[in-house]
Amino acid sequence: MPKYLIIVDHQPGAVDTPMDQWRPEEVSAHMDYYAALNKELTESGELVSHHALTGPELGRTVTAGTGAPVVTDGVFPESKEVLAGFQLVDVESEERAIEIAALVSRVPGPGGVPLEQPVGVRRVMDDADFEQLTGA
Repeated sequence: MPKYLIIVDHQPGAVDTPMDQWRPEEVSAHMDYYAALNKELTESGELVSHHALTGPELGRTVTAGTGAPVVTDGVFPESKEVLAGFQLVDVESEERAIEIAALVSRVPGPGGVPLEQPVGVRRVMDDADFEQLTGA
């Protein structure tokens, strides 16, 4: 079965209020939604992995050539398209991956309103993809 990466970044969707300004019970409802969704996907055998990431202010960018690597602070903090978290799913089809992404987009925000956050869906390349690239 193909694997898909369900990508959540720092785009706000329908709610502009940053999470650190939500009421504690709103943050709990948000996280409980993800926990229930991840439990459902685990029980169906579709969830491979899931992780939330720290904010971009704690990230590092590494550039390396033949010398010592250069490490700089942050990962493009001026951009809203910084990865916030992801789920790796192993599903029957792209359609199912899109269904899961829609569930992620509906995660509740302040007042229980669905965030309607844009969620990316990208298929993980497999051996056939690499063979096509190399002509093997």
